[in-house]
Amino acid sequence: MTEHHIVVLAGIGIVGVLCQWAAWRVHLPAILFLLIAGLLLGPVAGWLHPDALFGNLLFPFISLSVAVILFEGSLTLQLHEIRGLERVVRRLVGAGMMITWLVTTLAAHWIMRFPWRLSFLFGAITVVTGPTVIAPLLRTVRPVARVANTLRWEGIVIDPLGALLAVLTYEFIASIQGGMVWGHTLLTFGEIVIIGAGMGLVAGIALGEVLRRNWLADYLVNVTVLAVVFAVFALSNAMHSESGLLSVTIMGIWMANQPDLPVDEILEFKETLSLMLLSALFIILAARMDLGSLLQLGWRGPAVLAAMLFVARPLKVAFATWGSGLPWRERALLAWIAPRGIVAAAVSALFAIRLQHLGLPHADQLLPLTFVVIIGTVVLQSATARAMAVALRVAEPDPVGFLIVGANPVALAIGLALQTEGVPVRLCSSDWDAIARARMQGLPTYYGSPVSEHAQRNLDLSGLGSMLALGPRDDFNALVTTRYRDEFGKNRVYVLPSSRRDDVARKHKVASPHRGRSLFAEDATYWKLASLLGQGGAIRATSLTEAFGFEQYCESYGGRLMPLFALSPKGLAEPYTTERRPDVEAGWTVLSLFPPDVESSRSAARSEIEKPGREGRVPA
Repeated sequence: MTEHHIVVLAGIGIVGVLCQWAAWRVHLPAILFLLIAGLLLGPVAGWLHPDALFGNLLFPFISLSVAVILFEGSLTLQLHEIRGLERVVRRLVGAGMMITWLVTTLAAHWIMRFPWRLSFLFGAITVVTGPTVIAPLLRTVRPVARVANTLRWEGIVIDPLGALLAVLTYEFIASIQGGMVWGHTLLTFGEIVIIGAGMGLVAGIALGEVLRRNWLADYLVNVTVLAVVFAVFALSNAMHSESGLLSVTIMGIWMANQPDLPVDEILEFKETLSLMLLSALFIILAARMDLGSLLQLGWRGPAVLAAMLFVARPLKVAFATWGSGLPWRERALLAWIAPRGIVAAAVSALFAIRLQHLGLPHADQLLPLTFVVIIGTVVLQSATARAMAVALRVAEPDPVGFLIVGANPVALAIGLALQTEGVPVRLCSSDWDAIARARMQGLPTYYGSPVSEHAQRNLDLSGLGSMLALGPRDDFNALVTTRYRDEFGKNRVYVLPSSRRDDVARKHKVASPHRGRSLFAEDATYWKLASLLGQGGAIRATSLTEAFGFEQYCESYGGRLMPLFALSPKGLAEPYTTERRPDVEAGWTVLSLFPPDVESSRSAARSEIEKPGREGRVPA
């Protein structure tokens, strides 16, 4: 390998990261930027030539990468998520897939004038809506749980089934001259299903037992699982080509639904790996595209795309959701979101080469037409799905609220102050009496442990983007912080400072890496806050102006207030921490804890600037 190849490989990684960053900044799916980057680097600029770079390793690399992505996606598929929607999912990946296949086949034959055999193959290749595009799109669109879970299950399960359908169609085409066409095709179908499902179940059971019995050192778990995924995929494909995707999907679903099987750390590692592989794959496959062949399709390519978007998908969803009880708004969003991804691109690229060798007419148009579908669905749905979800009122609210762990007096006071200012909150505690008091105050609650399996499945986090651990026990706060760090991000989990002094009980304090960001001030421990509130202190909201800024606000009370949260004019709340104080200006609102003596003197000098919640104003 030359230095040039090393530079190109490193460049793919850097470009992939930049595309992911750009997508995060502008809140659009990264696939859109990855496709554009691949087209610019490949056919436009001529800097990236994947076939020359990877040679014969290109398609093995793509296949193994897709296997990892499918396995990672299947690890997230838990049956309880689609409780009540099982029939909808079965129809989407069963008879609904056949509807898409038939409509797409007819469109390819009548519009593109493909021969029937090639039309059936194109229809089979493009029935898939894989996790490589669904998962990033859902992170941006944030639809309600039923829509999101249905789309995830459909996308992950239909990928191996669509690949199987494409293989069977190809086998039918390749053996059309023989005398046992149907027998050969049925035999191939049976072999793929038996080998794929069998290998997946055996591997899932065996690997699950190894993990459950702790036969591996912790540092070996992730790399061992990755090696097993590669081995199962390769062995299954060696026994029968194209059965590997089914094997790794079955293995992942089996492991995801086994009780007490530790898959969280595996999933975290696989998510990171899948993100890297997905970025590279889309850049590489887009760079292989020939713009000239795309342009040669003319109006026919977009016409086939329109038939798939506005005929095939709505018919499929209408059939799958018939009698399901899903509201029409959720059905409409399901009918719009169906982007194609890596599996369609990889399978079409492979079969296009084989069919050209067989001399099938129009075989050279199979890959360009597939890319028109991929680019069209990704671009259109990336740009419009979020707006449609909002317009249909089936989008989750923006994650600007707080999950508050605890329903004690401190948590109750902070929760009420935030909710009064329009910030969503949800209090979570196993103390029934405390939860009952919170409910009587009109606060949303969850009765149960925040680290329980029930909470993992049932705790409603819609509209919540941060966590506040406000309990009196440092060790439990640290446990909760560790649990929700992956859910919200390490910079969005907060905890009260430890009540133990460094010079007395350092060995009893929770280490910094296991804690969240420390809230409010160094001395803002639970017991101090509880004491101040118990003696008559209160949390008040103050609006800042040009004439009355934050410095004047603090000085007006001799610096005795404890700022807790800064609320922007848009209603976004940012906690004060020991590491950072939000930059506030005119138009912002500050929530602070007024000590008992300051609170008792408010009535003597009222002002038009501050207000206790929404009831009145207090002195500046």
